[in-house]
Amino acid sequence: MLRKAQIHDVKEIQKLLTHFASKGDMLSRSLSELYESIRDFYVWEEEGRLLGAAALHIMWEDLAEIRSVAVAEDAGRKGVGTTVVQACIDEARTLGLKRLFCLTYKPNFFAKFGMRIVDKSELPHKVWGDCMKCVKFPDCDEIAMILDL
Repeated sequence: MLRKAQIHDVKEIQKLLTHFASKGDMLSRSLSELYESIRDFYVWEEEGRLLGAAALHIMWEDLAEIRSVAVAEDAGRKGVGTTVVQACIDEARTLGLKRLFCLTYKPNFFAKFGMRIVDKSELPHKVWGDCMKCVKFPDCDEIAMILDL
């Protein structure tokens, strides 16, 4: 079941994100960051277990990021990731945003939504705030993608 995240989901979201962050696939998020941004998240829950999460993080009046997309490994290829990301895109449209971006190692996944690869220099400087916390900064090897809404 898709739903907006609730406070009681924070620790499970962090567990899911930490699993992939430990493999170098995404940034880890502190509990404090997650509590502050809980309203950004959609989750997929099945039989009381959180199987996936994604966040729509608004950056500016016309720009938001889809971030922290994670699906439990045993739930992969079942549409969980597609569902949570599509919920973020739908909300972005409802809010009147004009562009979405993501930084990813899975460009084929995001291309299914119409996102296109762009040079990172096309992204505004304000998006790099989180990147400076990353161990890979400034030699980021993620792929930047944009979706024009």
